[in-house]
Amino acid sequence: MPGADSPAPDAAALRAALSDRYAAVDVVASTGSTNADLVAAAAAGAADRTALLALAQTAGRGRRTRGWVSPPTGLYLSVLLRPAGVPVARFGTLAMVAGVALVRTARAAGVTATLKWPNDLLAGSHSAKCAGVLAEVAGSGPEPAVVLGIGLNVGPVGTAVPPGAGGLPATSLAQEGGTADRHAVALSLLTELDELERAWRAAGGDLAAAGLLADYRAHCSTLGQQVRVELPGGSELRGLASEVDGTGQLVVDVAGTQRTLSAGDVVHVRPLP
Repeated sequence: MPGADSPAPDAAALRAALSDRYAAVDVVASTGSTNADLVAAAAAGAADRTALLALAQTAGRGRRTRGWVSPPTGLYLSVLLRPAGVPVARFGTLAMVAGVALVRTARAAGVTATLKWPNDLLAGSHSAKCAGVLAEVAGSGPEPAVVLGIGLNVGPVGTAVPPGAGGLPATSLAQEGGTADRHAVALSLLTELDELERAWRAAGGDLAAAGLLADYRAHCSTLGQQVRVELPGGSELRGLASEVDGTGQLVVDVAGTQRTLSAGDVVHVRPLP
């Protein structure tokens, strides 16, 4: 398996390479949650484009407050952003921006990947989960912030990561024949994310105007699938995932009726057999 030793990021080298893109780039051996750390940093006045990487997390979290298993061969990254001029209502679409950045990063690492709406990177013949994204608004006031978190499996995960709450098995870049060099992957991901977020910010958070909506749709394997959508309270709906709209919502055709769902509306989206 290529690069199974999963070399760790070099903090000094990352800072030097990204000094014109990020206000700060820090790497820690372990923390509870990089998102929680940067939410606290935002409250303390940390600068726009502050990035924190951890080699391990002890209290990682995902969507709907689920836990996130963080094996020591992964990459756990959060970026604090203060996108002046972007309405807070559009902050959630940053998860889609991150999704496109992840697809490009995987490609650079030698892996073909797709996106499962709303926030998963899938890879391999069994469409296993390779990464997840979580965007959290951090504070309000005249300069609201958002923390964008990404958990990416880089080196082999083995049996350390059980199937997630949605039943998806775990995989990694290395397990799909790609690199396990976490420094190279971190540099690639932070570079891609910077470029795409700048386009998103310049367009006022409008995915279509930034040229990112078509890119996301092209990589979204959920589109065109017959799906079962599990809703809070135990109900569900079934239909064709026909569209992702400009606000990042999924449109499902249920027997001819268009149902529009936000990420917060759903528990799981699963393809039907």
